[in-house]
Amino acid sequence: MTALETSIDLDAVARALRVRLRDDQVRDSLTMRNLYRRDASNMTGRAGIVCFAESTEDVQACVQVAADMGIPFMARGSGTGLAGGAVPPPDAIIISTTKMNKILSVDEVNRIAWVEPGVLNLDLSKQIADLGVHFAPDPSSQQTCSIGGNVANNSGGPHCLADGVTNAHIHGVEVVLPDGSITILGGEEPEPDGLDLRGVFVGSEGMFGVATKICVRLMQNPPDVATMLMDFESVAEGANLVSDIIASGVVPAAVEMMDQLCLVAVEEFIHAGLPVEKAAALLVEVVGPSAGVAADVERICQLASERGVGAIRVAADDAERALLWKGRKSAFGAIANIMPNYYLHDTVVPRHKLAEVLDQIYEIVRRHNLQVLNVFHAGDGNLHPLILFDGSVEGVFERVHAAGREIVKASVNAGGVLSGEHGIGLEKRDLMPLMFTETDLSAQADLRRAFDPQLISNPDKVLPNPATCGEIHSAPEGAWI
Repeated sequence: MTALETSIDLDAVARALRVRLRDDQVRDSLTMRNLYRRDASNMTGRAGIVCFAESTEDVQACVQVAADMGIPFMARGSGTGLAGGAVPPPDAIIISTTKMNKILSVDEVNRIAWVEPGVLNLDLSKQIADLGVHFAPDPSSQQTCSIGGNVANNSGGPHCLADGVTNAHIHGVEVVLPDGSITILGGEEPEPDGLDLRGVFVGSEGMFGVATKICVRLMQNPPDVATMLMDFESVAEGANLVSDIIASGVVPAAVEMMDQLCLVAVEEFIHAGLPVEKAAALLVEVVGPSAGVAADVERICQLASERGVGAIRVAADDAERALLWKGRKSAFGAIANIMPNYYLHDTVVPRHKLAEVLDQIYEIVRRHNLQVLNVFHAGDGNLHPLILFDGSVEGVFERVHAAGREIVKASVNAGGVLSGEHGIGLEKRDLMPLMFTETDLSAQADLRRAFDPQLISNPDKVLPNPATCGEIHSAPEGAWI
């Protein structure tokens, strides 16, 4: 019998936790449990006891209670995940790491820092800015997402094209394993001897334990930067330019695409003079020494002209650059100007298939009588189609889910993958067979059991297992965001 199939006595769990933690760290009111029943996805679960950890020892205490009682537990950061990874298994112990928010040490010579998992992504870069360094992964939610969450999902972001996603910026992780023991995976050396268990842990979506201290790599701030916005009469021409740029040998720091619906929504919000009459726009940023930046800008402009670019706008200063990036990173919030609800996917396709797959996405959504807004990391082919809808319309959820499944299948059929940075979580768990054979999935399950024989650490995520579906389900219509 799995942890999800057992009957859990929450009063007994709360008593066991209060023996090890202060009373104010253990919350079991219905109000508190309801606050933690969901993440930023469209799914809900049922939280058990919510614990606010303040140290590695607190996390260890919570995990030991879960292990001793054979019940599920789940680490919870800011809850900004979009794939249901932080949706609680039924009556799980929720270990909130939001109060573990200290930068423990910074080594500016070796460009590393040890941080706690609750440190917010953007806060880390702000607090070390005077040293001329930054933490490279920059998800759109970087003002609110935590480093621990970035590690769990191997998060990306616009500026990960050249520098790599989170896995490339984590040297080591202190972890409370699912049996309550503490270990360090990796270390301060970039390539320690032995198996790369650090690399296995990053992106494991909470299934292998809880990160309590994280050794991050810091990147030097570039000496110069140029940010360009260029518009196109067709989405295809903009998408094809992305491949042209990379094929030419230029690897920008970021290449982001926004289609017309996105431009309209964002412009109503930030009033930056975006080309709302155009079919698409590319936001391209190059960094490095001034001479190199100038050469890259010239080459990109030349390639853009060959693709029928309209206007090319180069940010004149840091303020204009910040405004353009505000537009890109405000896209999800700006959707409210068009529709009250959206459903987001996160597939990746080969760059040379971008135009083809985008055409399929528009066709799929039209066929289901819906709208789609495309804003995505074009440089690495990481699509973010947002299906827009009004949740009060009868039958719309079935159409939305059907369109979403077709988009995922189209991406995989084009040689792509299920997720680029949001993770598998609950959302794409049952779509894993599209990419992996039974042998592949069995090997992944064996690896999971090596870390967590009881299957109590964020169970029912990532790997399809109909026998342990528990009570996690799609949110009621009124709960969609």
